[in-house]
Amino acid sequence: MNSNNAQQVKEQLYRLRKPEKAAFFPRFFKTGPGQYGEGDQFIGVVVPDIRNVSKASRTLSEKETLTLLSSPIHEERMVALFIMIEQFQRGTAAEKKRLHQLYLHQSRYVNNWDLVDLSARVLIGEYLAADDISLLRRLAKSSNLWEQRMAILATFAFILQGNSEPTLEVAEMLVNHPHDLIQKAVGWLLREVGKRNSLEVEKAFLDKHAKQMPRTMLRYAIERFPETDKKHYMQLKFTSN
Repeated sequence: MNSNNAQQVKEQLYRLRKPEKAAFFPRFFKTGPGQYGEGDQFIGVVVPDIRNVSKASRTLSEKETLTLLSSPIHEERMVALFIMIEQFQRGTAAEKKRLHQLYLHQSRYVNNWDLVDLSARVLIGEYLAADDISLLRRLAKSSNLWEQRMAILATFAFILQGNSEPTLEVAEMLVNHPHDLIQKAVGWLLREVGKRNSLEVEKAFLDKHAKQMPRTMLRYAIERFPETDKKHYMQLKFTSN
């Protein structure tokens, strides 16, 4: 069923809720006091179902999409992002620009790692793919954890085009980051550089930075390495302490 307004989308999501997921998600996404997802609310809809709802709602207006994106309900924000991605991937150059700018202007609602990870590659990275990366530098320098994660996740679009340089530059800016959500993201994207583009380029980065990288970041970066290479880089880390 196609949805023409935010209320219809909300009703579709509500019909798909799973009580056991509604109980599990707040713990999984760290919504307790002082945790990174503090105060987030869940109704218990799984991602494949949210995607299906978004596909039936891809003609939703900007106003109705913003109603969903500004919701306190996590799944409603997620479906809004999927709708924006659907529209972006089918849009004209002008529509892509509008959606990219809308995403940046409303980024305060993209406030958990799963929301960042599903959206930043497309709504930032794919838009910038033929442009400069000054925006990514600005996001990486932000004091906001989610904007910093957007910066590194957006570089996945460049990796998929065979260009590792934006990832390496942003990774270098975040290489000493204290939060594990950034450490894991940087390590993951470095691993993708080695997997998809050049293992030698990834190793050159690690040769330079392994000693100063947080252990979690390094472990994520070398996850696919042979055991001998893993031991080599972990020894670099250990001998630096």
